[in-house]
Amino acid sequence: MAIDKEAIKEHVRGILIALGDDPDREGLKETPDRVARMYEEVFEGMNYTNDEIAEMFGKTFFEEDTQKGKNDIVLVKDIDIFSYCEHHMALMYDMKVSVAYTPTDRVIGLSKIARIAEMAGKRLQLQERIGSDIAQIISKVTGSEDVAVVIEGCHSCMTARGIKKNDAKTITTTFRGRFDTDPVLQNKLLFMLRK
Repeated sequence: MAIDKEAIKEHVRGILIALGDDPDREGLKETPDRVARMYEEVFEGMNYTNDEIAEMFGKTFFEEDTQKGKNDIVLVKDIDIFSYCEHHMALMYDMKVSVAYTPTDRVIGLSKIARIAEMAGKRLQLQERIGSDIAQIISKVTGSEDVAVVIEGCHSCMTARGIKKNDAKTITTTFRGRFDTDPVLQNKLLFMLRK
């Protein structure tokens, strides 16, 4: 699905009118176009399915020293991303994503983990779904069923409107495979996240 910039421009112009402003005044003349270009960038992930993202960032490397079922963990933590809440189209910000997996015989380049997290966030989303999407993509790329995603973030739908609790943070966890069933592996991960 391609993002329709012309439709966005038309609708943003209509929103400006609905807000009681003049879309033809100097400061707003180019706003519909700027918003359309911004949306094309910040919602880039909507153009791709999880399978397509896995294919885009799916380069792995054979690593003969890893074995399935061991408690080795690869962890990339504090990946900065942002997203937009699907309920209010409000910014989810100051998001830190930590992604862990237990390698089988293949490992993924570390920058690919960050790229996957970023692309999963570039959709109208829920924080919980971002974690599930990342876990699904990482599992598909690495061949590992043991994946964990921990996300902490702020939601402007809670901080800038409504209840207006500026210090509120949301933490979500997505545990798949042995991260969900093996308390030893889960505790090892949680210890690593605290460091």
